[in-house]
Amino acid sequence: MISKKTKYALKALIYLSRTKKGEPVLIADLAEDEKIPKKFLELILLTLKNNGILHSRKGKGGGYSLGKLPKEISMGSVIRMLEGPLAPVPCVSETAYSKCTECEDETTCGIRLVMKDVRDAITQILDHTTLQDVLERTERAALLEKGVLNYMI
Repeated sequence: MISKKTKYALKALIYLSRTKKGEPVLIADLAEDEKIPKKFLELILLTLKNNGILHSRKGKGGGYSLGKLPKEISMGSVIRMLEGPLAPVPCVSETAYSKCTECEDETTCGIRLVMKDVRDAITQILDHTTLQDVLERTERAALLEKGVLNYMI
């Protein structure tokens, strides 16, 4: 489960992805539009800025904007940035591996084998889903909801 911090970060990034390229958005506007507490949002945006995901401009006409194109920002990279490794247990983590103290043999541990599959599935989806993909999916869902598009598999 992702934290509220990460969920708010993703909501903010999706919102910024919808704005005209390079056009800064005020924190107050983003907070109000997305129903995110302003002080909490300030900390989240600062973290994203410090990690190169966002740019900020001070003064008149200032605010936050994406530092990369939406197609260059994966959901996995944002979640790792805010939550840490995607792996459900440390013994299958690719970025923060740690042997489980209670495990006698990792190669035959059933829990590890299943959790590795879980990690691989999560990673496959989140690392291959960009903010651009999310925008396209939400637009498609809105069109389906309005009956403008017919759903075809």
